[in-house]
Amino acid sequence: MHEYAITVIGRDRPGIIADVSSVLAGLGLNLTDSTMTRLRGHFAMTLVCAGQVPSTEVEPALAPLSAEGLIVSVSEVTTDGPPAPIGGHYVLRLYGADRLGIVAAVTRLLADVGGNITDLTTRLADGLYMLVAEVDLPTTVDIDGLAAQVRRLAADLNVEASLSPAETDVL
Repeated sequence: MHEYAITVIGRDRPGIIADVSSVLAGLGLNLTDSTMTRLRGHFAMTLVCAGQVPSTEVEPALAPLSAEGLIVSVSEVTTDGPPAPIGGHYVLRLYGADRLGIVAAVTRLLADVGGNITDLTTRLADGLYMLVAEVDLPTTVDIDGLAAQVRRLAADLNVEASLSPAETDVL
């Protein structure tokens, strides 16, 4: 079984997801994880798919999308062993006036305690900046201490921020 990480980026238009997923299904590749969004008129997608198809067949099958102005990359997914145990999954939310350095400051704070950001979304509308980060934290992190650091950082940035346990997805 092969696993591939595929990214597709370009000007948004109707049908990109249908085009990509049709090619992958036609190859016998099952789409297992994905995230797709539109950012100011540009489409961005990252997905992981699995199947018996050799890598030499995947990129050529997606090549026609490049002719339509999309940038497509394919890389084989490899694992470096079992994932490190996590202490919990948390959500950091931040809202406030836009200013330079918000993402850098928040992500540095999380990285410094060993947090692994698994999803990050930001939006800017009418001068209001919103950031939502999902993060896996190691068992060694003092959550109350980190929450206090988040509040201090928010005060320094003149924004509102909170850290809370993430709701568990039920499958």
